[in-house]
Amino acid sequence: MMTSKTYDETLITDDMSIFVTGGTGSFGQAFVKRVLDQCPNIQRLVVFSRDELKQFEMQQLFPESKYPGLRYMLGDVRDRGRLVRALEGIDIVVHAAALKQVVAAEYNPMEYINTNVLGAENLIEACLSNKVKIVIALSTDKAAAPINLYGATKLCSDKLFIAANNIRGSRDLRFSVVRYGNVMGSRGSVIPFFLKARSSGLLPITDPRMTRFNISLDDGVNMVLWSIQNAQGAEILVPKIPSYRILDVAEAIGPECEKPVVGIRPGEKIHEEMITSSDSPNTVDIGDYYAILPSSGDDVVNDYLAKAVGKRVDTDFSYNSGTNDHFLTVDDLRELIAGHVVKR
Repeated sequence: MMTSKTYDETLITDDMSIFVTGGTGSFGQAFVKRVLDQCPNIQRLVVFSRDELKQFEMQQLFPESKYPGLRYMLGDVRDRGRLVRALEGIDIVVHAAALKQVVAAEYNPMEYINTNVLGAENLIEACLSNKVKIVIALSTDKAAAPINLYGATKLCSDKLFIAANNIRGSRDLRFSVVRYGNVMGSRGSVIPFFLKARSSGLLPITDPRMTRFNISLDDGVNMVLWSIQNAQGAEILVPKIPSYRILDVAEAIGPECEKPVVGIRPGEKIHEEMITSSDSPNTVDIGDYYAILPSSGDDVVNDYLAKAVGKRVDTDFSYNSGTNDHFLTVDDLRELIAGHVVKR
């Protein structure tokens, strides 16, 4: 029976072959570190990204001489041929590559479509052309009822990965998606921005009502590892995580700073969603996570629950950062920032 308990570390073993797109990003580096901490002699762990400088810098932290199964491969998810070749002999794919800045997407739409949508399709086709067994694609809360182009591209990506289960044929292969909120301390996010701006005495607030979901990098990695072991395929997994108020983040970082309201940026929401009320008929509660299933009727939900420990959510259920039943306090935020951001 599938449960949502913390993953069993013994199930990440030396004989695995894992491929990480966007492997030099915030998540990718944290994921690679966790896998190597558990299995320094893993058969193969491939860091795939298009930035040679970031790969060089990462090689100083994780040298191939110390980790014989570690490989660094330059490439772009826009290049299907490169992906087909790179995935030879790979069992597990974690797809973390994406363009993700909301404002930049509004001004460069085709760049985001080429990477986030067409790149996802290229990866799916490359997995189908090889003997990959498990694909876990990272999503975002902005993909639920999107109002910006970034969220729309990630929603398209999610749909592509879920639909890929329909064309896998007799292959021993499953595609799943994990969707979570703002990663605390990731590059370009509000907490590092506020930490850097604190010395100026000004922390600009987009809107004092604004809330966001919050997850640490460690918990994001835990969720992906759990999903590798437990996902059945064709579901979008959503963690139960706390929210924060933007004013509380500013108070936690710079209580002495002025906090002028500057207005929201193009494509931003006041609150984020991870599950909309329209998703509720095909969403199940499996403990630490929710699973959004394909909207194909009760049989899909019943089949999933036959293998999982869980239950249906209430009709018209939604999961919104503004109505969440768990909010981080200023003290909570200070403790988390000290433990998960400043220490890095």
